[in-house]
Amino acid sequence: MKISKKAEYGLTAMVHLAKGKNKKAISIREISNIEGVPFEFLSKIFCSLEKGKLVTSQHGALGGYLLAKIPNKIAIIDIIELLEDINTVNCSQCLRSKKCLAKNVWNKIDKAVSKTLSSITLADLIK
Repeated sequence: MKISKKAEYGLTAMVHLAKGKNKKAISIREISNIEGVPFEFLSKIFCSLEKGKLVTSQHGALGGYLLAKIPNKIAIIDIIELLEDINTVNCSQCLRSKKCLAKNVWNKIDKAVSKTLSSITLADLIK
């Protein structure tokens, strides 16, 4: 399994927001500059994060983004699943699904990955 740049940058941005000490909105430009993430790409990622109700936006001169929940209520899987498909193999789309000998292996891998990503929160990453 390979994590896309979109998911990597989304997770980086969410960790940046979670580390916010003064709980003020942080602009995409600030996150882009500090984390070295392309601004335009990050803007698109934040659209997805906002639609997925993981962040909220504040408009105006002091505007930016805030986490929509406290860091220990946002699991890494919430972020990654919102930004990409994390299934190792999509068995339901495969023509060989009924007679595939490896199907159980792929399902176990998918469950293990999901369990691990579900067990880690943003709070865990900023400790």
